[in-house]
Amino acid sequence: QVQLVESGGGLVQAGGSLRLSCAVSKSTFSIKTMGWYRQAPGKQRELVATISNGGTTNYADSVKGRFTISRDNAKNTVDLQMNSLKPEDTAVYYCNAKTFSNYNNWGQGTQVTVSS
Repeated sequence: QVQLVESGGGLVQAGGSLRLSCAVSKSTFSIKTMGWYRQAPGKQRELVATISNGGTTNYADSVKGRFTISRDNAKNTVDLQMNSLKPEDTAVYYCNAKTFSNYNNWGQGTQVTVSS
């Protein structure tokens, strides 16, 4: 079992930036893929960005060029830098850790609200 704790959410104006951070309870070297997902009211949870154990990144088309995912294996953290935020980015953002046995672990979520 992997414990995940997100931080860094909040309220920001459109065009602004936020940085989300996810603290992981075990070495990120032992985790296959880390990621950020989001869920807006009335919508399904969707992928935002993932980063593999080897550092390969993947982004949703809606955030490409604006968001950057990174992982620090020494600190066991995964961050999401969000720039040029839009009102449609408003959602609860969840940290995800998929183990090599393909078990998904989720954090409790952090609210991001972008005002127009």
